[in-house]
Parts: sequence; structure tokens; C-alpha cells
Amino acid sequence: MSSTSIFDEIESQVRSYCRNWPATFTTAAGSSLHAEDGRSYLDFFAGAGALNYGHNHPVLLEALIEYLRSGGIVHSLDMHTATKREFLTTFRDRILAPRGLDYKVMFPGPTGTNTVESALKLARKVTGRQHILSFTNAFHGMTLGALSVTGNSMKRNGAGLPLTNSSKIPYDDYFSGATEDFLWLERVLSDSGSGVDKPAAIIVESVQGEGGLSAARPEWLRALSELCRAHEILLILDDVQAGCGRTGDFFSFEEAGITPDIVCLSKSISGFGLPMALTLIRPELDQWEPGEHNGTFRGHNPAFVTATAALNHFWSDDTFVGEVRERGAELHDGLSRIANGYEGAVVKGRGFLTGIKFPDTSAASKIAAASYQRGLLVETSGPEDEVLKTMPALTISSDELRSGVDIIAAAATEVLGAPVADLAAAK
Repeated sequence: MSSTSIFDEIESQVRSYCRNWPATFTTAAGSSLHAEDGRSYLDFFAGAGALNYGHNHPVLLEALIEYLRSGGIVHSLDMHTATKREFLTTFRDRILAPRGLDYKVMFPGPTGTNTVESALKLARKVTGRQHILSFTNAFHGMTLGALSVTGNSMKRNGAGLPLTNSSKIPYDDYFSGATEDFLWLERVLSDSGSGVDKPAAIIVESVQGEGGLSAARPEWLRALSELCRAHEILLILDDVQAGCGRTGDFFSFEEAGITPDIVCLSKSISGFGLPMALTLIRPELDQWEPGEHNGTFRGHNPAFVTATAALNHFWSDDTFVGEVRERGAELHDGLSRIANGYEGAVVKGRGFLTGIKFPDTSAASKIAAASYQRGLLVETSGPEDEVLKTMPALTISSDELRSGVDIIAAAATEVLGAPVADLAAAK
């Protein structure tokens, strides 16, 4: 059975990725996916960042198969299990302790929007305030609370009702350096007559994965952290997409040297694409009553198994971090060579969350489509899909990385014409 008619017949119109990539995929390994028609595709998408270690990594796969064959617990809500104990011990020893972090670990549910919802609820509970500040072009999830702090109008419109108790403030460089980012906020928070209520929290992404790959400068994040501390506002760092090594360090905020009050993790924390999310909480903020925030699928033990295997295999020392930074620099250099050939094109993002913004807002989508025809999965980002967004697996080889960049270059030539450098050489 190879027809795709069943998808049109039964599946909801809400599906999206399959419209741009209509192949029917069957198997995958590393940075390659294989379709039932025999074609293979290089993956610069990595499950929207849920597959930082590639498809079916053999170390993680073996740990999972061994666990399932042993008859181990699969579903446990928040009961004690041996696999949860091993994960928590490993996460503490491999990630938290080496970074001097003492966060409490909450399992809020299986996805990124679950961790954001729990963070917003907890901030309001602890502070007794309702309002949340978030940033222009932010994306934090698709449930109502997460949508209320999301900037994208298309996604917000899907809520079907007013999204309240939040306001948007300018992200780093929103005014292109024309005004000091926190000048207005600092002024109104300090003025008792401003009429602006102090918020419970400010939620931010270090790199706006869906909002156009804007990357906050370390000094901007430090200023934001200091502002929150000065006014007793909680700082929530959404690391759902940019965390777990995607920007080089395990957490995307490490470069800035800040310690957020609450951190949201999901996507690649399981290491294998299995549903899992964490909310990391400063100990004094862990004021939940037992069962006050719960969910049926908080105890997905296969995800604990693969997460533990990933932490032990990749994060036991600094070797992997060095490799990721090296490959990330190669990706940035390759994309820069493409961008330099087209007037107004710029490279955005950090590490393995990097892309090219083109002045023609329709170009990125056309280049992504042309790349697919050449055997590369790459998506777009930004309010108008104006950024070509690359998110390869962190384990991708230099040769695979080069092949993907070459495909993007060829697709750009097809869509935009020969780059300036090529035209100059031809003369």
C-alpha cells in the first residue's frame, strides 16, 4: 500500500509538514531519511529540533530495545521507578552539578507547551501576580497559556478567544539599535504612577527558533536578568528548541552567564524523539501542592532510558561540545558564503540553529522547496517565513554538512539566480 489517499481522506487539514515534503518516509538513520519510493533525503530539520543526536542513534536504540525486552515499566505517572531514579541522578551529575545549578526537576507532561504552561502557572502562584511579559516574534507553544505569550498572529488566531494577561515587549535589536531596549520597561516599572502592573514573570528564548532566528546578545540577556532581579520579576528561559546542545553549550543561556529562575526543556531532552519535557525550578520557587499540576504522561520511562543514555554518551566530558562548536562554525561559514552572494541576505541564529534571511520574503520558501527536490529537508522561520532555517543533527558529519550546504547553494541559484561571486568570476 503506497497511496497517500488515506491521509487526505481521514487526517485533519491541520497537517503541515507533509504538504511541503510529500514523500512517505519509512526508515531513518543518523542524518538520512528514506522514503518508500526509494529516494533518500538529507535531514537539516532533525524533527524540529527533537533529534539532536540524529535518527535511531545506535547507543540510544540499543538501550531502549534492551529496556523494552526486559519487561521494564513503560508508564508510571509520577511514581518512583528505577529508570526515573537513574535519569535524575545522571541529569544532576552530568548537567546540573558541573554548572553549579541546584534546580528542582519537574516532569510537567510530554511536550514543550506543557513545560511552558507549568512555568507560567508557577510564576503566577509564587508571585501572586497575573501578568506575563514576553517578546516580539516569540513562540512558546500551542496551548492557550503558551499562545498568550506567543507573538505569531497566525498561531494566536487559532486560539478562538482573546489571549489575555500578557503583553509583548521588544526583543533584542527589534529597533535595529535605534533605542535602548529596556528604557521604557525600566521607566514604567520604577514609576508608581505609570499604571503598568508589575508582571509575575518575563519569558524569553535565547534564540527565537520560530520567530526568525533572532539571537539575543549575551549582554542583552544579562541586562534582562538584572532587570528582573532588581524588580523581583521571575525570569523564565524557554530552552525547548535551543537547549540540549543546539547552540553549543547544553543550555543556550550559559554563554550569557545567567541563571534563570525557571527553565523549560523538551524536544531533545529524551535524545531519541520520545515525548518528554522538564521544568527546572529554583528550589525556593517549588511551591506546588501535591498534584496541583499533573498529567497522565509525565512518567514515560522509555524516554528516561534514552535520555540517560544520551547524557552519559554525549555529556560525560567536553568532547562532544567541542565537536558541536566545530561543526556549527562549518555550518555558519557555509551559509555565510551563500548569503554573501546575494545583496541584503544575512545569516542569523547561533550554532546548529542558524539560517539565512533574504530581503525577498518569498525566497526562503522557494529555496526550501527546491532543496527538497534535490533531496534535502530544510524548513523556514519568521513571521513571513522569510528565513531559511537549518537545524541539522548535532552528530552530522562534515561531509554531510557540506552536502547539505551545497544543495542549498544550488537551490538558491535556481530561485535567485547566480550569486554575485559567480557572476564576477564569469566576467
